[in-house]
Amino acid sequence: MEDIIIRKRHEPRRRTLTVAEIIRLTPAMLRIELQGDMEGFASLAPDDHIKLFFETGGEKPEMRDYTPRAFDVAAGTLTLDFAVHEAGPATDWAIRATVGNTLTVGGPRGSAVIAPAFDWWLLIGDETALPAIGRRIEETGAGTTIVMVGAIPSDEDRQHFETAADLTSHWVVRPEAEAADPAPVLEALKSLDLPEGRGFVWIAAEAGVARALRAHIRDERGHPPELVKAAGYWVRGKADSSDKSLD
Repeated sequence: MEDIIIRKRHEPRRRTLTVAEIIRLTPAMLRIELQGDMEGFASLAPDDHIKLFFETGGEKPEMRDYTPRAFDVAAGTLTLDFAVHEAGPATDWAIRATVGNTLTVGGPRGSAVIAPAFDWWLLIGDETALPAIGRRIEETGAGTTIVMVGAIPSDEDRQHFETAADLTSHWVVRPEAEAADPAPVLEALKSLDLPEGRGFVWIAAEAGVARALRAHIRDERGHPPELVKAAGYWVRGKADSSDKSLD
């Protein structure tokens, strides 16, 4: 059987990096570039995650998973995008961050590399998934079609991605309070015609939303289950919770 997803292990290590630049990417997204010792850092898949460590006065630091939006080992830089939503230690840190602050990060422990054997990609996600979606789009070369469906809280939160791929973007604008309701994204998804050829579907959102979108793709569209990867990047009503593998 064809290996569609190849898992690679990395030697994890913690490193403390310094804030070098802060950009308000959109009203709901902050981009922070960190700088420091990046020797040995490896991230082979756009949806990899690293651990961020925040000192909040407890016995142990609180940890959160974030996508390496971009990195340059030689230049010693790591870029992270923070969705500005309901306050937690990561959001609170990002909002208060200033140039010169430090942040400890760890990982990634591994990468789930999807074989580059597809004519098209369908990428679906909410604000928390946009860093992984943006990286996937930007790293995809010419000759591949990408259809992106992104759920955002306002028109001003649309992002522009530079890519050699043939990209079509569909933005679903809905209030942040409705981020755990699959209906707006499902409605947009049902109106789309999928491209011809062999395609891979990647989904990440609130866990219940991701399940509903996966069910539509698999059951109603009849897309092969092995060509769908869905993850719950957060769980409604549960702080610091995720369901990265919904299978």
